[in-house]
Amino acid sequence: MLYFGGLFGVLMLGLVIFAVVDVITTDDGSVRNLPKLLWLLLVLLFPLVGSIAWFVAGRPVGTGRARSSAFERAAPSFPEYDRPGRFSATDAADDEEFLRRCRERAEEQRRKGRENQ
Repeated sequence: MLYFGGLFGVLMLGLVIFAVVDVITTDDGSVRNLPKLLWLLLVLLFPLVGSIAWFVAGRPVGTGRARSSAFERAAPSFPEYDRPGRFSATDAADDEEFLRRCRERAEEQRRKGRENQ
């Protein structure tokens, strides 16, 4: 029976340490139901109950994916495509007109570049 008590104590200690580290490393804005400081106090003052409560009611939803480091952007790869009011061709004729203007502008820039040399 002592082995079970010792194993339970080690598991509880591991749970509390994991919960404390998780509370500390979670962003302030993504914590649910209570402020981050209150969650930390709850986990430290009531280790077993506080840890279980953190994982059930306080931890952010959708934390299954890897967290980004401090130097990574949280924005999508190409946020300019999601910008409101961004022009996107609805039919092939508009797209062809745009490409024709791009080719004309490129040719004009090449001519100017050759003249300046």
